[in-house]
Amino acid sequence: MDSDPLRAANDAAGSGRSAAPVAHPPVVVGSSTAPSRNSASDVFDSVLREGPELFKGNREILRETHVPSRLPHREHQIRQVAEILAPALKGNVPSNLLIYGKIGTGKTAVVAQVRADVQRRGDLAKKLTFIAVNCGNVETPYSLMQTIGNTFAPTESDRIPTGWSLDRVASTMRELMDVKGGIVLLILDEIDRLVARSGDGVLYTLSEVNNELKHTRLVLIGISNDLKFTNNLDARVRSRLNEEKILFPPYDAPQLQDILRDRAGEVFREGVVDAGVIERCAAYAALENGDARRALALLRLAAEMAERDRSKRITADHVVKAKSRLEQDIIVECCRTLPPHCKVLMYAILQAYERRREGVQTGDVYDGYTRLAQRLGLQPLHARSISNYLSELENLGLIRATIVSRGRGGRTREIVVDVPVSETFPALLDDPLLAALARPRSLNQTILTNFDNPGRTGPSS
Repeated sequence: MDSDPLRAANDAAGSGRSAAPVAHPPVVVGSSTAPSRNSASDVFDSVLREGPELFKGNREILRETHVPSRLPHREHQIRQVAEILAPALKGNVPSNLLIYGKIGTGKTAVVAQVRADVQRRGDLAKKLTFIAVNCGNVETPYSLMQTIGNTFAPTESDRIPTGWSLDRVASTMRELMDVKGGIVLLILDEIDRLVARSGDGVLYTLSEVNNELKHTRLVLIGISNDLKFTNNLDARVRSRLNEEKILFPPYDAPQLQDILRDRAGEVFREGVVDAGVIERCAAYAALENGDARRALALLRLAAEMAERDRSKRITADHVVKAKSRLEQDIIVECCRTLPPHCKVLMYAILQAYERRREGVQTGDVYDGYTRLAQRLGLQPLHARSISNYLSELENLGLIRATIVSRGRGGRTREIVVDVPVSETFPALLDDPLLAALARPRSLNQTILTNFDNPGRTGPSS
């Protein structure tokens, strides 16, 4: 049950700014019209009374979902992707393409921009169909093939319903695709998460589909944050998927500054961004593997912090506050979006780590996961799937795994938690599936846990 560690993340530490106390006017008992100075209405009124905002344009420009017209420092990668897909404009089938790179290196944005350029070619693009699927939102091979097939369904009655056998779904998907004809470019974003959840069987099915199509050809474009996820794929799948590969390097701090200045010029009023703000956001993100999404989120949240402070400028202090808030929010969001078994695995890691207060071995983690899964009525996954999930948790920055030597006992992986235990337990327990694990401790357990682990409030086993 061994996989290569991808990256380590900084400890997330949340901090907040307490609002100044507000004096409340006397309220007449029984009156339903007495306004509260602390009400949402009061907040809305004060915002509407304010003068010019920090923002001059659509603040969505600072979100990761926005695809700008220019992608600084990704011109070479845009050209590479365009050259690989260009034969499709002449009716020729391009090679399958696999794009690697860590989070926030511009992979999805580059593919989206190339796709938009292709679709602007009018008649030349009529025989091309793009389908973009975020595999983080696809739970099973069934739902993926259902999504692909339903893209081509001419009427509602032709759509693939839920409840069919997987073979029937695959067959109907092929039939619907073949009626359309032309070339289908299937973009599988976060393809590594699909493999981690469901294995490589669906990729084998998709890589073989052209052998059974007469009028249509399918091209796979995989986007992965995991540089080594193909290592565990079936050799037949790997040989087909790796026809063309492009690696996106992380951005460095000066490159991130260029990206932020481009966006800031579009969205902020002139002169509201203090000197050093852009540089600080870029420096923080550069330390975390050159993540442009992180840099943009820091700048956007710093601006929102400045708004809440009624400040006329965005300062370096606002960036520091934004960093603390973002790290806290990321923990919760990461935990909420994990697949069910991955949540149970993370819970088992937290339990083991809280007991030992040091690195835990993968064998202990797997045993703990198995016990929790059985307790929740789930069928435990095999060791290979758990190994993939460990890589996903590390890629998200929730854990850090290192190879340690045990002398004659060989080598093993030791896992360290890279997030605050007291904040991560509640985030996991928000899922109704895991809520049954939040049972009250006995008084003795509470005393011992607090004595051994002061400041930690998460459940123990």
